[in-house]
Amino acid sequence: MEPDFEQSEHVTHTLAPPITDLNGAFNVVQRVRARMQAAVRGRDEVIETIIIALLADGHVLLEDYPGSGKTTLAKALGDCIIDDQPHDEIVTFRRIQFTPDLLPSDVTGTTIFDPNTNKFFFRAGPIFAHIVLADEINRTSPKVQSAMLEAMAEKQSTVDNRTRKLDQLFFVIATQNPLDLAGTFPLPSAQLDRFLFKIRMKHIQRDAELEVLASYKTRRAGVGNAMPRVTRTEIIEARNVIENFVWVAPEVRECLVDIAARTRSDERVLQGASTRSLVLMIPALQARALTRVRDYVTAEDVFELAMLIFAHRLELAPGIGNVDQVIRDCAAEPLDKLARLTLRR
Repeated sequence: MEPDFEQSEHVTHTLAPPITDLNGAFNVVQRVRARMQAAVRGRDEVIETIIIALLADGHVLLEDYPGSGKTTLAKALGDCIIDDQPHDEIVTFRRIQFTPDLLPSDVTGTTIFDPNTNKFFFRAGPIFAHIVLADEINRTSPKVQSAMLEAMAEKQSTVDNRTRKLDQLFFVIATQNPLDLAGTFPLPSAQLDRFLFKIRMKHIQRDAELEVLASYKTRRAGVGNAMPRVTRTEIIEARNVIENFVWVAPEVRECLVDIAARTRSDERVLQGASTRSLVLMIPALQARALTRVRDYVTAEDVFELAMLIFAHRLELAPGIGNVDQVIRDCAAEPLDKLARLTLRR
């Protein structure tokens, strides 16, 4: 039976009990969704996808047009979170503007000598944050891009042969511009594979754009500031609840493996879906099921997330440009088989 996700009033964060069930996890989704939608208009689908990635402990790559609201999205997410376990080096939100002259130490931090104490101390870089906006990540050199690999894969950063842990919540929203290719360095496959989703953003609809113009002053003044936020601990607890209580039938895993196998054997594909992408897809499917008020994963979840997860990981043969069609073809038969099954626990 589907869980009864209560629409109860939010309690204050200082009195909030530990999240131990799906009702509590869904309450976290509601609060994050409400604050982000108040700050960013016309991007409900993108907001939903970012929330799924956050709960699935993944990272997001936004391919967008200039002025499409990517910075506002990232800041709105950072503003949703209260750091209830403050750390000297880790803050809630940081933005890194990637440029051709950026150095790896500008991202990870560096060791500095203090002449007053005759000692070296570590000055943390912007990567030491809960939410990191990596703006125009493909404008910097591969050497700097690689500084993000360890952090995104293992939630740690090694500087001067010393490894420092990042926070468990560590979440990256990176952006790249599809129009301006001059002076950019395409992300290598290893870097792309670290991102759970790649979201292609488009211009918002006319009505939403009119609403953006009409509500500009109220949003700048902080229209959502009175809405309840979530704590870092609540997000971590919600992740654990989703992992333990949202059912993934064995047939769902079989479907994912079959789709990946078809991408690897398709003559239009030079490099198919990685095993890592399948591992990352499981918590993403569970998180999407929660946002749809379900305690089990369905074929619909697989269909909706397949493009976001597989499209940026496939390397197509020369002359093949429509990756979405390739994924649809590879997923059609396994998804049709999955849709005929009963997937509840």
